Amino acid sequence: MNKSFFEVFPTLKVNEDIQLLFQGVEVAKVATNTRRDFIKVHIVSTHIIQKQRIYEIEKMLKEQLFGKNYIQVQLVEQYDLSAQYTPENLMNEYLDSIYLELGNRSVVERSMMQGASYSFEDENILCLRLTDTIVAEGKKEALSSYLETIFAERFRRPIEVRILYEAAKDSKLKYNDMKLKQEVNAILDHAEAMQAEKGVSEKQEDKKESKAGKEKVSPGKEKRSFSAYGKGKRDNYSPIKRNSDDPNLVYGRDFDDDPIELRTVVGEMGEITLRGKIISFDTREIRNEKTIVMFAITDFTDTIMVKMFVRNEQLPEILGEVKSGAFLKIKGVTTIDKFDGELTIGSVTGIRKIADFTESRQDTAPEKRVELHCHTKMSDMDGVSEVSALLKRAHDWGHKAIAITDHGVVQGFPDANHFIERLPADDPFKVIYGVEGYLVDDLQDVAVNEKGQSLHGTFVVFDLETTGFSPIKDKIIEIGAVKVENGKITERFSTFVNPKVPIPFEITKLTSITDQMVLDAPDIETVLPQFLEFVGDAVLVAHNAGFDVGFIEQNCRYQDIQPDFTSVDTVAMARILLPTLSKYKLNVVANALHISLENHHRAVDDAEATAEIFVRFVEMLDERNIRTLTKLNQFGAKSKDAVKKLPSYHVIILAKNQTGRVNLYSLVSKSHLEYFGRQPRIPKSELSKYREGLIVGSACEAGELYQAILNEKSEERIARIVNFYDYLEVQPLGNNRFMIESSRIGNVNSEEDIRNINRRIISLGERFNKPVVATCDVHFMDPEDEVYRRIIMAGKGFTDADEQAPLYLHTTDEMLAEFEYLGSAKAREIVIENPNKIADMVERISPVRPDKCPPVIPDSDKQLREICYNKAHSMYGEELPPVVTERLERELNSIISNGFAVMYIIAQKLVWKSNEDGYLVGSRGSVGSSFVATMAGITEVNPLSPHYYCEKCHYSDFESEEVRAYAGGCGWDMPDKACPVCGEPLIKDGFDIPFETFLGFKGNKEPDIDLNFSGDYQSNAHKYTEVIFGAGQTYRAGTIGTLADKTAFGYVKNYYEERGQGKRNCEIDRIVQGCTGIRRSTGQHPGGIIVLPLGEDINSFTPVQHPANDMTTDIVTTHFDYHSISGRMLKLDILGHDDPKVIRMLQDITGIDPLHIPFNDEKTLSLFSSPDALGITSEQLKAAVGDKGITVGAIGLPEFGTPFVRGMLEDTRPKNFSELVRISGFSHGTNVWLNNARDLITSGKVKLEEAISTRDDIMNYLIEHHVKPLTAFKVMENVRKGNGLEKGNSNNRKELEDARVPQWFIDSCLKISYLFPRAHAVAYVMMAFRIAWFKVYEPLAYYAAYFTIRAEGAFNAAVILRGLASQSAELARINSLPHPTAVEKGSATVIEAAAEMYLRGLKFLPIDLNKSSASEFLMEDSALRPPFNCIPALGNTVAKEIVEARREHPFTSKEDLKKRGKVSQSIIDTMDEMGILHGMPEEEQINLFSF
Repeated sequence: MNKSFFEVFPTLKVNEDIQLLFQGVEVAKVATNTRRDFIKVHIVSTHIIQKQRIYEIEKMLKEQLFGKNYIQVQLVEQYDLSAQYTPENLMNEYLDSIYLELGNRSVVERSMMQGASYSFEDENILCLRLTDTIVAEGKKEALSSYLETIFAERFRRPIEVRILYEAAKDSKLKYNDMKLKQEVNAILDHAEAMQAEKGVSEKQEDKKESKAGKEKVSPGKEKRSFSAYGKGKRDNYSPIKRNSDDPNLVYGRDFDDDPIELRTVVGEMGEITLRGKIISFDTREIRNEKTIVMFAITDFTDTIMVKMFVRNEQLPEILGEVKSGAFLKIKGVTTIDKFDGELTIGSVTGIRKIADFTESRQDTAPEKRVELHCHTKMSDMDGVSEVSALLKRAHDWGHKAIAITDHGVVQGFPDANHFIERLPADDPFKVIYGVEGYLVDDLQDVAVNEKGQSLHGTFVVFDLETTGFSPIKDKIIEIGAVKVENGKITERFSTFVNPKVPIPFEITKLTSITDQMVLDAPDIETVLPQFLEFVGDAVLVAHNAGFDVGFIEQNCRYQDIQPDFTSVDTVAMARILLPTLSKYKLNVVANALHISLENHHRAVDDAEATAEIFVRFVEMLDERNIRTLTKLNQFGAKSKDAVKKLPSYHVIILAKNQTGRVNLYSLVSKSHLEYFGRQPRIPKSELSKYREGLIVGSACEAGELYQAILNEKSEERIARIVNFYDYLEVQPLGNNRFMIESSRIGNVNSEEDIRNINRRIISLGERFNKPVVATCDVHFMDPEDEVYRRIIMAGKGFTDADEQAPLYLHTTDEMLAEFEYLGSAKAREIVIENPNKIADMVERISPVRPDKCPPVIPDSDKQLREICYNKAHSMYGEELPPVVTERLERELNSIISNGFAVMYIIAQKLVWKSNEDGYLVGSRGSVGSSFVATMAGITEVNPLSPHYYCEKCHYSDFESEEVRAYAGGCGWDMPDKACPVCGEPLIKDGFDIPFETFLGFKGNKEPDIDLNFSGDYQSNAHKYTEVIFGAGQTYRAGTIGTLADKTAFGYVKNYYEERGQGKRNCEIDRIVQGCTGIRRSTGQHPGGIIVLPLGEDINSFTPVQHPANDMTTDIVTTHFDYHSISGRMLKLDILGHDDPKVIRMLQDITGIDPLHIPFNDEKTLSLFSSPDALGITSEQLKAAVGDKGITVGAIGLPEFGTPFVRGMLEDTRPKNFSELVRISGFSHGTNVWLNNARDLITSGKVKLEEAISTRDDIMNYLIEHHVKPLTAFKVMENVRKGNGLEKGNSNNRKELEDARVPQWFIDSCLKISYLFPRAHAVAYVMMAFRIAWFKVYEPLAYYAAYFTIRAEGAFNAAVILRGLASQSAELARINSLPHPTAVEKGSATVIEAAAEMYLRGLKFLPIDLNKSSASEFLMEDSALRPPFNCIPALGNTVAKEIVEARREHPFTSKEDLKKRGKVSQSIIDTMDEMGILHGMPEEEQINLFSF
């Protein structure tokens, strides 16, 4: 008696598909042989199981039931099939399984069968036509016997096989004459070269080394060459070069061993020889005059670290050859490094130079192809090639052009343009700028072929069940329909249809319709006329009407009936009327409308549910006054929500000229701003509108045309699709080989199926006169680069990441070989001729406008001059001092002549508006170097030399000896003086900053005006730009986030760990380099605003989008990274900063105007050298916070509060404002303080005021030493960027030495990597000094502002509120950590400030449910009350909810707090632990007397 399959094998674990497939299968018997090493399982099934599945089950049974035992398992199938399975139907369905089974039995028989054609006569006679060969003659009996046996025994359908023969066809690709001639010439050239080489052979290196050095292989594809390796013994070895005559011997003694591949080096193997390229290099000096030389070397199969101990006297000679990029052969001992546990090469006995053994592919074809489909690292975590690398490869191969077509974006264009700009002007190579867009067919009406019918007329709502998805290949098996008149169901139509073919198993499972149910049903020839009579003149309605109507129309054509239906799609209606749904399947829509759906996937039941949905939709349309199908289509055409839910297809869009470029950018902008739904979608209607100057291609297998062919859409549908495109695209077989294995694609089962689709596309091109091009769909440059894409896709969660298609850039010959099956002429046409024709249609264009387009403010030149002179006269009097006039005129002439006045006026308007609203603005960068900026009120920094002036009588002093003594310093440090004319106190000002540091020596450098607005006011400043320029004229500066080293390292490491593959860190580092720089997301500059001039279209500069494609924000950013368009459009830096915010809060709390704080206040200045002004001692601080920077009072002060800068203060003990500016410069520079200025100052070699701290110091110092001003400027520019003294062929150092500039100054310049501008340092110190003044004189206000703004998110209430002992203990814990986290460091900074506050006699009050603020520390009884957001895990939103709810009435219980304050239980528990809810009941108390 038979048993079910899973009853016999209950422990077998299978996937869901196989579980379903074997659910009804029975086991007739299980048999074994006498040796019990072979088991046969006889199964019976009522549905076909393809052989691939049978083999999978056999493998599972063996592995899961018998493990490693040598036992074979075979399933013997027998089928009990319905009468629908005629021999011909069986052959059609089972053919792939026959191929597979024959392949296991005889490759020759499989090949014969695959090359055969067949037909049936008299139902059971199989006529098999074989190619007439000797092999076919010899194997025909075996093949016939096999087929007759499986039909008779497996299917119980006996057949007779008759063999017929056809003549063999010649299908070889014949190369063109040019190619043959080129190959002959290449052979002759090679022969001549070999002959010439014989004459100079004695001058070459020894033959063995020459062979090893010259052997060329692709990276990762070297010949394996193994040799016996030693065990690490080195008898009397001395690491000294033995053969000084051999220029290739770099180190140690000579050797000629064959190298071993690094991928085979997996453990300690003794002494080995390897070869490779150095990819990273480092040295570290150790004791005994030795240095460790460490370098990673790769042979592109793996990487290993080499470590050598070298005597210092040998080092220069070795470092000359052992460096990054060098190719070496090395002999050394494999050893586990005791520090990092990694396998390394040590005890190196010899190093030889070798030639580059890698080779890059070359395109040697006489006529070259052009690639029209290419992805870069900007292509949405999909492409892994640098733009410049792809362009260089195409250029070097001699291709005339290459297209850049990233997915949905054009962010690779600027880098492509940089490459073109570097080429000679007469180089004809060009980039074709394009995009692979996501096309949506929104031209399909909701009501197709509508004739103005009323929505309250007669409709037939119907549903079909079919054997598959193709109206051409598949059959209808059930029709169910209901007639709806005036919103009511009046009639029903329901019938099965005999398809005359077996119903696939999957369809039976889905619909429960079996062959037996349809055997006695009428065929479609009978049913269709009956259904059409039922329909009459009614409008057809269906859910996904294109599918159902497509089947009806196709069957009408088969019966010579001309279809002319009007049809309405309820899926399209749902997209418009239910836009919030994520899916629009029938059951989902029915559920959303609360409509019952029973017996889903049975035609009549689905039709009735669809009818109810339709009636409900008509009611919804009535409410919108839409009562005809015409109005319905008009309503649907306006729905952007519908576009976001429609299926999308890939499309290639290329810009033919500048008009096309702007139209392309317009489409990219609209796709991101208006139609973004998972991807940036381009509706066909928009593409049609912006089509001028564009070339549209059909793209890859995800394109509309390929999908229509794959899904066997009607000829009419395919014709409409083809007509939409300018050219059609085909790709190599490997690109689409994944479809063969895909369970979602049923009609691609072999490479021949893919070839046939390509042939169909080519024939469509011929029929409709559309050029067909062959493209690679490039995602990586070379075959071996697939590893980078594999890792990225695995990191994104793709389960098939390890099955990478060969999406690399092919040479012309590689592509011709790919399409050899088309014949040489057609292959040449699609590979070479047509792509070149399209390339020739494209003009050479720039993707970025080359012209500058600043905004225009009428009379800005005049306004700026007036503002500056009015301010100057108000300060210095009607008759201005010559130094003021000269500086003003020099700057204004430069600013106005270069068109920069508008930028100053814009900045002036923004700063004045902020000041007017009560917020100070701090300047950043070198804008404070401009006296015009000072006079315009843009910056407080006065760049003139130190001077006095009188506000009352306008007396001024720039020239006295007393004043000149402060040159290069700060005017605020001069002694207080009374005006000698009127007796009023004189104003002190001036920082001696040259204008050249801002706009360059010629005054023509693009100004970069950065402004620090209060964080609270930043958004207001951004909005005010729209007031200045008008709505829609400003955009946020866009940024592009790419995969960084650390993230890429995680991707690579996780990839190999998940696959159980151990990789050395140096090999991971190598692979990481190929994964970095890949675009992940987009963002926005924290304060950058791009200004579009009136009358200009933003799309002529750049597309635009929302940051990170966030469709919930109204912020719009540039699509290009803002650096790409800098210099073309004005960028304003309107940054948010804490300092202005702190100062505003201090002003609000105390009522003290910060502008009146004197910058020479002695007590405030003393903070930077001693804590005495705070009323505490260094000893107290040391006991509380540790010993870092405790002899100064700068804890918590911006710019000076970190332990590093407090250490600087301790080293220098600044006495005045100028010295504070210098310290700010030291702290913001790179390689300026440590191992440079610090050593000079602490050794007494130079004074604090002499050391280089800012870039301006260099120019001022050199001019004082009589160096020519232009040279001084050039040296400053070189040094500030870390480029030393020279640039190009300059001879600056000699000029400095001739001017007797001290050596310490020159040495200091050479060490510097980056220098801060003095104006920026002054602006920062001004803000810090004002805050420091409040710290001294208004301590409680200072700490309230500090903890509210600076400590947000870092206030550890659990530690701080327990008092000084708790704070000290936590600081000691953090300070003892070798590597504290960023969170711990931030917490320590705040705890230090709290401890200092406690030492000053101030304290914190507990958080109070009735008194605390949401986010501000409140001053209360000489103490601070912390806000709610200090409670761990309680954010600002909940804190505000608590305060809002408290305003209604006090909280009466924890339950009340939880409910009205929206506080979670975990936070309630935390508040309980902190004592905040002491005595509060858990739940509401019932008051009986209130009833």
